[in-house]
Amino acid sequence: MDSMLYVVPVVGVIALLFAFYKATTINKVDAGTDRMKEIASYIEEGAMAFLSREYKTLAIFVVVLFIILAIGIDPLTAVSFLIGAVFSALAGFFGMKVATKANVRTANAAKEGGMNKALNVAFSGGTVMGMSVVGLGLLGIGILYITIGNPAIITGFGLGSSSIALFGRVGGGIYTKAADVGADLVGKVEAGIPEDDPRNPAVIADNVGDNVGDVAGMGADLFESYVGSIISAITLGIVVFETKGALYPLLLSAVGVIASIIGTFFVRAKEGSDPQKSLNMGTLASAVLTVMVAFFLSKSLFNSYQPFIAIVSGLVVGLVVAKITEYYTSGDYKPVQSIADESETGPSTNIIGGLSVGMMSTAWPIIVIAVGILVAFYASGGTTNAAQGLYGIALAAVGMLSTAGMTIAVDAYGPIADNAGGIAEMSELPKEVRIVTDKLDAVGNTTAAVGKGFAIGSAALTALALFASYTQAVGLESIDLTKPTVIAGLLIGGMLPFLFSAITMKAVGKAAFSMIEEVRRQFREIPGLMEGKAKPEYKKCVDISTTAALREMIIPGILAVIAPIATGVILGTEALGGLLAGSLVTGVLMAIFMANAGGAWDNAKKYIEEGNHGGKGSEAHKAAVVGDTVGDPFKDTSGPSINILIKLMTIVALVFAPLFLKFTGLF
Repeated sequence: MDSMLYVVPVVGVIALLFAFYKATTINKVDAGTDRMKEIASYIEEGAMAFLSREYKTLAIFVVVLFIILAIGIDPLTAVSFLIGAVFSALAGFFGMKVATKANVRTANAAKEGGMNKALNVAFSGGTVMGMSVVGLGLLGIGILYITIGNPAIITGFGLGSSSIALFGRVGGGIYTKAADVGADLVGKVEAGIPEDDPRNPAVIADNVGDNVGDVAGMGADLFESYVGSIISAITLGIVVFETKGALYPLLLSAVGVIASIIGTFFVRAKEGSDPQKSLNMGTLASAVLTVMVAFFLSKSLFNSYQPFIAIVSGLVVGLVVAKITEYYTSGDYKPVQSIADESETGPSTNIIGGLSVGMMSTAWPIIVIAVGILVAFYASGGTTNAAQGLYGIALAAVGMLSTAGMTIAVDAYGPIADNAGGIAEMSELPKEVRIVTDKLDAVGNTTAAVGKGFAIGSAALTALALFASYTQAVGLESIDLTKPTVIAGLLIGGMLPFLFSAITMKAVGKAAFSMIEEVRRQFREIPGLMEGKAKPEYKKCVDISTTAALREMIIPGILAVIAPIATGVILGTEALGGLLAGSLVTGVLMAIFMANAGGAWDNAKKYIEEGNHGGKGSEAHKAAVVGDTVGDPFKDTSGPSINILIKLMTIVALVFAPLFLKFTGLF
């Protein structure tokens, strides 16, 4: 049985080789005209410069935490942490490097080959991100488990990936939304020029932001979800089933990678067809293949179908939450259309409508997640053996993320298509090209919203599974809600997602203020800019977003690490359990609310731009643009970052559990 473990890192290498193959094919595609190459070079230089500066800043944090872990916990845990941090950073780097090459090639493919060729290039770019994430995740966990075999040590790998993910999501989110808000408010509302107009000084920063936020940030987010779910399943599985309890989630994840690779070959679009259906076909093929193998693995390893049922419950929860997210954020359905209707009477009613849709959208996902948890727990034998039931919940998280390679590929395709549209606009390509890229971008908006819903669902299950691992590590059989320390922990935990969101929203506001002032200055002071006779100073806007993102990401990241450690040392392990429970409840709700409200505002604006309620330039459109700028930090900064916050705090608690057992609290 132990020899089967070697399959896991081997599959990780296969995924990385497939990513390399896809990257090579993208590089062979023609990048288009000199003007297209020039614009693409601005985007690539800005994106890579930001990532370089961000990683240099994060290196200080990684070194400090490495030393703390080596001295306070265990040197091997510190090494595991370092590997997790490096692999997470590499996943973001690989994905963004290729995305910034795929965007211009997608635009040129749309010009020369139409829909099918453009979809193939954009999706291939997303595939590199997806395969890099799952390949590095499996390679890291597989090698660590084979060489060390101690789940407590491997949790350090999860801590490393979560730390980089939080900084990456927050930093990327602040960057992209500062640029987006500045570009929209001054460009669309004040100057009355189209989106991605080359006269707008913030347009390059906006396109760079799509990469650092929606590619590198999103990739790091799902990398730590993917890793965290596997680690929690290994930790709980060994307690209940010994080696085979760890082997099942590892092998299933390996199967999911192979299924995702196969699924990519199903993504093909014919001219005039809907690209969404093609992407859905790839996702469905991956899921079906994974489920089939999960069935046989469950029977052969456990002589039972209970683990298989838990896996399926996770997959179903992910798919259902994604569809609910699509309903509340797509312009094809009533919730978004109602926000567009309310835009007729101005920004106030637009914002009220968006807030209402966001709040309403929390109900069904929470119910679905709750049902999935109960099914996974009781179907896994939780009635007679609670630890076995908790293992079932961890397997549900693994099941949801088993096809992460495909899920991330579909998600990362979106910002590449968006960038392609921007390059087409700035390069003044024929209208037919923009029609193709706009259709790809519209599908990308839906896949991004669905991806966020998937990330939220996986965050809830992964955080709960890690929480169960924490209770096992510190010997907590129950948490007494009548104890004042537990109540204090519960309240502090419930407050943290609000405080975290306030800090990140404020950061976007401050950065956007500086961006707006700079764009206004250039329109005012550069002669001939509005007439298209002068070139904007793009670099100044890129520098504003970069500086603000790097400065403002520090406090939220440190908060997520310090809060659980301080609570565990001062108030004790049970109070820390209360903090984790409180943050899980409010964090999941806040994440769903903010992500869906932001997505609904965005697509309400796009629904009006399609010609409804007066179309572009109408009063309803201006109101919708205001609502969209409010929703931007909701859906792309604070909302997605909360997912990582709740998981990072839980894995910090798990890694530092030995410390909390030494210091039993002051109360």
